[in-house]
Order: sequence, then C-alpha cells, then structure tokens
Amino acid sequence: MSKDSVVAYHVILSGRVQGVGFRYSTRQVAVRLGVCGWVRNTPDGSVELVCEGSKDRIERLLKWLKSGPPGSYVTNIDKRQISAQRAFHSFTVEV
Repeated sequence: MSKDSVVAYHVILSGRVQGVGFRYSTRQVAVRLGVCGWVRNTPDGSVELVCEGSKDRIERLLKWLKSGPPGSYVTNIDKRQISAQRAFHSFTVEV
C-alpha cells in the first residue's frame, strides 16, 4: 500500500457507547478489516478513536461505527480526516 493510499480519521462517537462492548467490538472489526489505530472511552461518556488504513477499509469501518455492536445506540459521529502518520502497526483498546 503506497503512502498516498492511506487515510486517517479522528472520530468521536456519542450516545449509548460505553458499557456495551463498543471498544472491543470496534477493535475486532478494525483487525478484520486490516485497519490500524486505537479506541478508548472518554470521561464525558463518548468513545474516541483514531484509525488509519486504505480509504475503502476506513469507509467500511466508519459505516460499521454508525450502528456499532448490539446494545449500543450512536446518536452522533464527529469525524475529522487527519494526516496519516503510519505510526500504528495494530489496532488497540486504550484503557
């Protein structure tokens, strides 16, 4: 994958996104798609993530994030494209 084909996003999800397995489900989907980055809960009850990968794979992850895992309810997605640093080699759940 050439450097030009890699995109990155910073995403904040609001709604019922904590206490429903959102971070671990996101990691499973990201790993399956070959997307790198991290995901974590925030003190205000939202979930924050940074993801890097091919445009197609990132779009698939972003589409999945709209619905999330069973038991979750996403009310808002704030996504911002950022500069891809290619600094990640896996997708991790931050604690």
